[in-house]
Amino acid sequence: MVAPDLVSGEDIAKIVIPDDLPNEEPSFKAYIEAKVYDKEGHLIQYHIQPMRSLTQYFLALMSIPLVGTFINGSTNSAQGIIVNVLGLPSQANNASNCAGILWDFSIQLGSGSQAFSLTLSSLAAPIPNGTSPGQLTYLSKASSYTGTSISLSITVQNVSGATIDVTEIGTFWNVQIICGSCNATYNYNYLFSYDTFSTAVSIPNGALATFQVTLMFSG
Repeated sequence: MVAPDLVSGEDIAKIVIPDDLPNEEPSFKAYIEAKVYDKEGHLIQYHIQPMRSLTQYFLALMSIPLVGTFINGSTNSAQGIIVNVLGLPSQANNASNCAGILWDFSIQLGSGSQAFSLTLSSLAAPIPNGTSPGQLTYLSKASSYTGTSISLSITVQNVSGATIDVTEIGTFWNVQIICGSCNATYNYNYLFSYDTFSTAVSIPNGALATFQVTLMFSG
């Protein structure tokens, strides 16, 4: 039997809201959860902490619903932030051009650490997908959303023969722009967030683990 989670929703709120905001709740909150299960399915480690390290790529993409993709309605020139930060095309080929944007995500785990900066594009020591020593098998990923939250998760298994300590986590997004009249497809991959765990998440040989990143919006 799998043990229940070790914190409640109220406990999560206390974790992700800073102590220096006693009388106000931020409009954006995010946290990371990690759960490790032994071979019998028992929960043997539960870890939760705020997610604090969003990169410039996340901030640039969040600008799209705020300011739009075009400078104004009479031009086909893109906003400077999505050109300069994301590297997207600065202009559609012609006034009748249109494009569709597709999104996908991945979560990568690592065994290293590094200082955070807005321009990070990779983990310090990514843990490869596989069954050899030092590798984790990335089994599946899932996403869910409500009107006020988005959750991304990944399940991994350790069959490497020894315990693996996970000390860092990153969320990556693949953005694919399918351009209609210009008959082209553009692919971009961005590191949206990077965090190190305050306590290493130890995955014994034969164990399963799930990692989830949750973004919550209000206001």
